[in-house]
Amino acid sequence: MRWLIRFSGFFSAALIMIILSPSLQSFPPAEAIRSSTTFLDQRFSFRSSPVFRNADECRAPTSDVCDPSLVHVAITLDVDYLRGSIAAVHSVLQHSLCPESVFFHFVTSYETRNLENLVKSTFPHLKFKLYTFDDAIVKHLISTSVRQALEQPLNYARNYLATILEPCVRRVIYLDSDLVLVDDIAKLWNTRLGSKTIGAPEYCHANFTKYFTSVFWSESRFSATFKNRKPCYFNTGVMVIDLVKWRAQGYTKKIERWMEIQRKERIYELGSLPPFLLVFAGYVAPIEHRWNQHGLGGDNVKGSCRDLHAGPVSLLHWSGSGKPWMRLDTRNACPLDSLWAPYDLYVHNTRR
Repeated sequence: MRWLIRFSGFFSAALIMIILSPSLQSFPPAEAIRSSTTFLDQRFSFRSSPVFRNADECRAPTSDVCDPSLVHVAITLDVDYLRGSIAAVHSVLQHSLCPESVFFHFVTSYETRNLENLVKSTFPHLKFKLYTFDDAIVKHLISTSVRQALEQPLNYARNYLATILEPCVRRVIYLDSDLVLVDDIAKLWNTRLGSKTIGAPEYCHANFTKYFTSVFWSESRFSATFKNRKPCYFNTGVMVIDLVKWRAQGYTKKIERWMEIQRKERIYELGSLPPFLLVFAGYVAPIEHRWNQHGLGGDNVKGSCRDLHAGPVSLLHWSGSGKPWMRLDTRNACPLDSLWAPYDLYVHNTRR
């Protein structure tokens, strides 16, 4: 339990921020997306988030998605991860000094496209827009993975943010649905990328070779892609992306090209991560590890409990197969899952 004692001081400070922190105003989506009563309305029920307002030193909020003072955050809304996405948004608002200056871009699948009313009822003052991701764009490029969840088309939506979001959006923070922040997202937003297109915490001690098959490493036409590069592993669940550079360099096409090769040659096993490594590893602006304390969901098979990495914490990430809401519901929670629970707005329906 020593890790809990070490973490308690930081987490207590985070709780103080929650009490003192501000909140968001609603923003009507630029395109009307009809909401209707579907199985999603019946399956999910969330209580309304508290109202958070900007601190006095923040700029006055606007409802213009092109306002350069906004912090842009992209998150997917998936049926199986919706509860996690809602908790992630809640955590961002609670710890932001200027929550009314955060704009959320929610990318949905066809089956979750009618979530506007649910989002508005949960976060009545949120600035957001919903975008329906066309599965057909990427479905033919997806190959089997070590975990079925990694094969879902929406898992690849991050590859297309440069075309999904408005052209005036020049930078975006991409966040996975299985994480919570315990720090102000503006600090992450202000990361300097320099000449790089993406920024993320890198882990250069990790065994980089394991992310690709023996076919990849034995064929110089593949492995030579890392020649004259110093590639390090990075987790794509937390990234700061310069969309201007991405669009100019056509990185979506470069990622798709590796996915096409994968379909024929089987050069990796792990879903949407390896194509990002192939294109960007060695060309990533490093961000402090505190912004992605990942792996809390255990491995991709057993989902066993894990401790925090050494060092300060700004973001907790349950990457891996074990998700905190599932483990809490089955009363099989890991110690760190209790740190996710305060952000959970899900209402259990006892009549079901």
